Amino acid sequence: MDDYDPLDGDSTLFAPLADTAQRLAVLTLEEAHDLLVAVAQDGGSMSVQADRLAREIAARIPSEN
Repeated sequence: MDDYDPLDGDSTLFAPLADTAQRLAVLTLEEAHDLLVAVAQDGGSMSVQADRLAREIAARIPSEN
């Protein structure tokens, strides 16, 4: 395994935000909510928007309790 090169996070290409938003449609509402909560808690540049979207989803998901 001498020729193994681990991925360099700085050089890896990620999907543009618009494509990522479309991919959320294949998740259940609960999965999308959990993902958005994780992004919101990360504190990155998208955290405020992710928190807003997570709250909107939470308002639409029936409570299990």
